[in-house]
Amino acid sequence: MVVPLVYHPAYSAPLPSSHRFPMAKFKFLFEALSELGLMTPQQWHRPLPAPRRWLETVHQRRYHEAFAQGTLDRQAQRRIGLPVTTPLVQRTWLAVGGTLLTARLALENGVACHLAGGTHHAFPDHGSGFCIFNDVAVSARVLLDEGRLQRLMIVDLDVHQGDATALIFAEEPRVFTFSAHSASNFPSRKQSSDCDLPFVDGVEDQAYVAAVGEVLPSLLDRFKPELVLYNAGVDPHRDDRLGRLCLSDRGLLQRDHLVFDACLRRQIPVASVIGGGYDAIEPLVMRHALVFRAAADQERLHGL
Repeated sequence: MVVPLVYHPAYSAPLPSSHRFPMAKFKFLFEALSELGLMTPQQWHRPLPAPRRWLETVHQRRYHEAFAQGTLDRQAQRRIGLPVTTPLVQRTWLAVGGTLLTARLALENGVACHLAGGTHHAFPDHGSGFCIFNDVAVSARVLLDEGRLQRLMIVDLDVHQGDATALIFAEEPRVFTFSAHSASNFPSRKQSSDCDLPFVDGVEDQAYVAAVGEVLPSLLDRFKPELVLYNAGVDPHRDDRLGRLCLSDRGLLQRDHLVFDACLRRQIPVASVIGGGYDAIEPLVMRHALVFRAAADQERLHGL
């Protein structure tokens, strides 16, 4: 069985050419995966926009309505860091629907990957750090509310702490949040995940992979989640503009293999989102493609 992949052409909403968020990466990632033989038409699933009732499992109505209607105040828009346009509104609602679809596909198939997602700085009443709605948190809440799951784990290996996700689930015993991140990086005010693994600046492949490999299997054995939602941000890379760690492409691939293998050998379904990454488009897209390669490799190894 091939790994289901979730993508919508509207993900790359236009931004000013001078903007530092690489919005075009979603389109180019889709094209690259096809060229690399990691995506066929049969694997591609198109999401629908998340309905309001899903968003409101996490986000306040006055916040999501103000965003959709373009009435957020200047400070709120500045905190998000993205200009509110109709295409951005459309892609934001689609991306939340995409992560939930990816989670559902993972429950059916064992593994599934989203070509977007990982907006872990979005709080219930405001966005932050290029994050508007918390797609992973909404997906977790909806699945729990539907009774599909009793326990799930969020494994966040983006270079920035999953601060909003940690706060959202601080009092939710059915969700375990694990964040491995740069200690000195954004956000300056960290939240308390169920397990935080902060790294000092400059950590390289061997130390990083060893540390995550020591912690993650024991967390899975102890918590026994029925699903893992995995943020595979590539901003721990040594060339990332907003990262402070020193992983190579090989280190990122080893990390992704580690996560999928740790989950699948325990028969825990895993759904991945791509998280952050900030560099020139071509090398950035190749880094984001690594998690799809790892997913395909592990799907074959575990005979799904």
